[in-house]
Order: sequence, then C-alpha cells, then structure tokens
Amino acid sequence: MPKYELVLLKNMAQPGYTGSLEAYRQAGGYAALEKVLKERTPADIIEEVKKSGLRGRGGAGFPTGLKWSFIPKDHKGLKYLCCNADESEPGTYKDRQLIERDPHQMLEGLAICCYAIGAERAYIYIRGEFDLGAEVLENAIQEAYRANLFGKDLFGSGVNVDVSVHRGAGAYICGEETALLESIEGKRGKPRIKPPFPAIHGLYQEPTVINNVETLANLPHIINRGAEWFASIGIGKSTGTRVFSVSGHVKRPGNYEVPMGVTLREMIYDIAGGMRGDKPLKAFIPGGASAPMMKPEHLDIPLDFESIKEAGSMLGSGGITVMEEETCIVWAAMNLMEFFHHESCGQCTPCREGSGWVLQILHRIEQGHGREGDIEQLENLCRRIEGKTVCAFGEAEVGPILSSIKHFRAEYEQHIREKCCPFHPNATLSMVH
Repeated sequence: MPKYELVLLKNMAQPGYTGSLEAYRQAGGYAALEKVLKERTPADIIEEVKKSGLRGRGGAGFPTGLKWSFIPKDHKGLKYLCCNADESEPGTYKDRQLIERDPHQMLEGLAICCYAIGAERAYIYIRGEFDLGAEVLENAIQEAYRANLFGKDLFGSGVNVDVSVHRGAGAYICGEETALLESIEGKRGKPRIKPPFPAIHGLYQEPTVINNVETLANLPHIINRGAEWFASIGIGKSTGTRVFSVSGHVKRPGNYEVPMGVTLREMIYDIAGGMRGDKPLKAFIPGGASAPMMKPEHLDIPLDFESIKEAGSMLGSGGITVMEEETCIVWAAMNLMEFFHHESCGQCTPCREGSGWVLQILHRIEQGHGREGDIEQLENLCRRIEGKTVCAFGEAEVGPILSSIKHFRAEYEQHIREKCCPFHPNATLSMVH
C-alpha cells in the first residue's frame, strides 16, 4: 500500500490519540485560529483560501474561497455559517470519522471561516442517525467554550463566535444546502428555488455560507502551512488531499486520505488491497450513490473533479463503491433507485412520480417479467426527470440508471430475453407500488 502524507487523518493515526481538546492542542490545534485572529484580516484569509485552490468536499466541488467572497461585505445584519454534516450519501462515511475521531479539527476550521466571512453564529447540521457524532461534537464544543475558543472575545481579539449542533431527522434531501437551511428554520426540508442564493438570502434570509465537514477541516492546515503548500498537492484545479470512502468488493474497505489525482486503479488495487477473492472488477461508482457508474476501462482516470467529469461521472462525495463480476447491474441499479425513491422530498412531480415508475420497471425486469421496450421506457423516464427538478436530486437519482444502461445494456436485454435474472435466477422480490 503506497504511503502518503496524512493531513486530515494524521492525528488519528497517532497511537492513543483521544480527540480531546487537550490532545488536539498538544498536536498544535487552535494555533491557526489564534494566528488569524491576531495577525490576519478577514480579506487575507479569503484570499489565502482562494490561492490554495480548496474546493468543496461535499459533492459539488465549488471553490471555497470564491463562495466566501460572495457574502456581502457591507451587510449590516447577521451572517451565518452552516456546517453540512448531513452525510447521507450511500457509500460515504469520511465526515463521520472526522467528527467522531478528531472533532476539534473541524471546529477550528469553522471558527476560522466565521472570522473570514464576519459571521458570529454557526450551526452544525448533523445527520439524525449520527448519535455518537452528535454526542462527541456537543462535548467538544463545551470543551472549546470552557477554554474561550468559542463565545466572546476570542484570544482577546474582540471577535465573537457561537456554535451549536442541530440534529436532522434522517432525510437525505437535507444534505442539499437550501433544504438544510429550511430544516434548521423548523420547516420541512425541501430545496428552495435559486436564485436567490444562500450567500445573499440564506438562513433566516441573511447571508449564509454552507461548507462541508471535510472542507472546514482543511482550513487550519492551510493557515499553518500556507496556500502554496496546499496547492502543491494534487493535480490541476483539484488541490490538496481527499478522504475517499472505499466500500464493496475490496479486500480492505475503509477511509483513505490520498492526494487528489491518484488513479482509480491505484485506489482499488494498491490502497484498498485489490478485489475481494481476486475476482475481476465489473463496475464501480466513483463519487457516492448518485454518481454514474464506470467500467474497468476507466481505471486509469485520475480521481480529480475535471477528469472524472470528462469521463462521464462525478467525484461527488468521494464514496467509491466497487462491484465484482458476479454483481447483477440491474439489481444494483434497482437497489439505488429504491433509496432515491424513498428519499425524494416529493416537491417536484417528475422526481416524486418518475422515480416510482422507474423503480417499478426495474423491479419488473429483475423479477423476470421484463417486456420489450422497457429499456427505452427507462431511458425516456430518466430524461423526463433529469433537469426538471428544483434541485439536483433529479440528476442524482437517474445518473446511476442511465449509466448502467449505457455500459451494461446487454445485461438488461438478457434479463428480458431469458425472463429471469441470470445472477439470481431463483430470487423473489417484493413489488414496489
């Protein structure tokens, strides 16, 4: 397994590291926050983050410093920072580790971001199922308040930052930034129509920045080691390291921090130990469940935002799901659509109704009742969902389906022709209505 310098996971790799405030400060924690409060202006910090090339680690990959710069400088009212810890993308669990094992790293980044954008109030929106993570965060925040690292007059600078944890109720859609804002406000989590964008009208209609856990965790390191150092890691416009969650049919599933730009071949065969049982690779999803599937021919594509996009998929949340040759692609697509159909917020008719129709056809094909024209009907339905919804959920739910048909159409045709699943010929599935 190749050795790379750990940045975000470095503390956790140290024997006996507890993640407490004391342990974090012994490792140099909160030095970056003190440095920016005493020596740097907010504009300096925004410029430093821009130079670093840091891009959002939650899915979209939008330049972080640029997002911060959209916050109005002359706004007289409140400004907010919301940390998106609603990690609900299947196959992705890196934010969970960052929260549970080293919470102060993200909290320090959160305080730095608040100072940079002029926000005195921050919320951490955490997935409802993350009971341990919420408890760890609450304890870490209390530690930080007792040490005057949050609250009033941080490090004697006159800067005030208050933070609290807001627990979600287990809705995937609340990972979408405007649905997250609606949920914090006590409403049902449904995406807003944009524009206006959160930078102008966000939480409680005030200017708001929403950043992912991993994004914020990078900030102390950028401040301590410089934008040039961060920009020197990675490839092209994808700088720094990235924590990838590798799951599925590999020998060593887990979270791995690597420089942006390593290849999928290296990630699967060297870092994750190769295919389980040494079986041939059939397909993989490179960026969480909503990313289009890819084939072995894509193994040498670098894991960076541009390269994966050019190949027809997306880096997304960094969740890599690996499938061996005995995996039924129709079943995999159906399994993904069951999740997305369940998690649709129901606001948009194409998504609410279309996902159900797509799921019924996939069930029919997998059960051996597929009909001539079903594949074309699937494609037609997906095209009528894609781009027809308020948020990107529509594209997310049809991406795996369309890509599975594109790369494995013959497998769909075999299911229909042979009137059974060639991989699970005796399986019976409950029909979804």
